[in-house]
Amino acid sequence: MIESSTTTRAPSSPSPVPATAALGQLSNPGGSVYEQITNRIIALLRAGTVPWRKPWNAKTGWPRNLVSTKPYRGVNVLLLHAMQYQSPFWLTFRQAQELGGHIRKGEKATPVVFWKSFNSAKPGEAEPFKKPELTPEPNRRRMMARMYWVFNEFQCENLKNIPPVSTQMGTLTAPVAIVENMPKRPDIKYGLRSAFYSPPGDFVGMPSREVFSSEDAFFSTIYHELVHATGHATRLNRPTLTESQGFGSDPYCKEELIAEIGAAFLCGHAGITESTITNSAAYVQGWLGKLQNDKSLFVSAAAQAQHAADFILDMTPESPSSPEGIE
Repeated sequence: MIESSTTTRAPSSPSPVPATAALGQLSNPGGSVYEQITNRIIALLRAGTVPWRKPWNAKTGWPRNLVSTKPYRGVNVLLLHAMQYQSPFWLTFRQAQELGGHIRKGEKATPVVFWKSFNSAKPGEAEPFKKPELTPEPNRRRMMARMYWVFNEFQCENLKNIPPVSTQMGTLTAPVAIVENMPKRPDIKYGLRSAFYSPPGDFVGMPSREVFSSEDAFFSTIYHELVHATGHATRLNRPTLTESQGFGSDPYCKEELIAEIGAAFLCGHAGITESTITNSAAYVQGWLGKLQNDKSLFVSAAAQAQHAADFILDMTPESPSSPEGIE
């Protein structure tokens, strides 16, 4: 079981942002994309911020690019929301220049990850560092993580010609509709003593709704278990679920992180603001240990959590075409 065209936006000076203090010295940390992102997450955890605790702003909505207005996804939602700016809009240095503005002196950028696909080798060629006889299949595709840097609109001055944008995240989905409309939803059995997902039986077990302290707590819990269920072989066939060796194993720990982040994404779509994720010292220390030992864990888990949330919401995200303004 798995538990206008001439509009000028002139924002007032930003309020102090706690996260910037924790991350200030990590602007150019070096290392791989995974290492740099993980180091930021570790710094946030050490400063007492659990990045996946509430990755949205109920009043302004998801973090998104100011120029394209497209929302960021996956790990980028967590990275940008953790900075705690009141505006959800972000842009690159070049985009700020194109809007006739500039970045305030002393402001530091926040990284976002852009995934780029590429052919690992041309037909008939061996991949680098592999034996010639091990010729890869033609048109084999791989994904590479690249990092770009963005600034919140509150870090900019004199921005002009800003495209009209909505300050709301759009129509929220009713919490119960997320459960009822999930494609290929597993059976849900109520009245049980604990909440869990059973891979062998492919069902979600839940206590009765009335035993929960609030409706928000009930839905955030069932979302967690439904994210687990997306890993079943008949859905996303996620190895962290199908190949888990039980509590404490590496796949199990990653699957739990996927479920926590995925449930947080679903809560955002439902407008649920109550968090049921603990931030106790033991909880934070546990994840610090895991992240320090596996630098790819967080980025990978956030990507899988986004896929799981997309599946439950029956959403097909738009494919990115440029690193600026997308993802």
